[in-house]
Amino acid sequence: MMNHDPKIPQATAKRLPLYYRFLKNLHSSGKQRVSSAELSEAVKVDSATIRRDFSYFGALGKKGYGYNVNYLLSFFRKTLDQDELTKVALIGVGNLGTAFLNYNFIKNNNTKIEMAFEVSEDKVGKQIADVPIYHMDQIDTLLQENNITAAILTVPAQVAQTITDRLVKADIKGILNFTPARLTVPPSIRVHHIDLAVELQSLIYFLKHYPVVEEAAVEE
Repeated sequence: MMNHDPKIPQATAKRLPLYYRFLKNLHSSGKQRVSSAELSEAVKVDSATIRRDFSYFGALGKKGYGYNVNYLLSFFRKTLDQDELTKVALIGVGNLGTAFLNYNFIKNNNTKIEMAFEVSEDKVGKQIADVPIYHMDQIDTLLQENNITAAILTVPAQVAQTITDRLVKADIKGILNFTPARLTVPPSIRVHHIDLAVELQSLIYFLKHYPVVEEAAVEE
């Protein structure tokens, strides 16, 4: 889990993995220091926001020098618990779920899909990318036995709430919801909704009504 002061805005907390990914790339390329302007160009977040985000954690850089890449990388690795493996469960092995299993966050060393759950008999008992697939009936016991507290939900919308209720009983604390369903959970459970259809509709709307060229002209 991410360690940060509760006073830090959630928007800032959500950007930290983005910063960390870019810093890893910089470190791999041998770069020793980076400015907020360079970070801004790479992650598409304005420099003022980056400086404000970093300021919540104290003096991470020096004026006129920028930021030390190795120091920032080490700092964010600790902040994001990158040295601690977090095991995740995948619920629903359809097309999207299968894609997740094949990907399995291979560029994210601290996150791994440990097991998957499905009802289709032609998938239960098999493995995809070395991840075992169990029947949905085993959710309650296996999640608790393996101390898994986060789940990716890729089931049909009509069963999403029913499955979520079972996840809550299995002590799941966080759900990444890829279904269109709006889930009802206790206040202690965090749910992040990612509705691909809504995101696509939003993109198309912005393409039609907020042309990039016009935005650039206004900014200049």
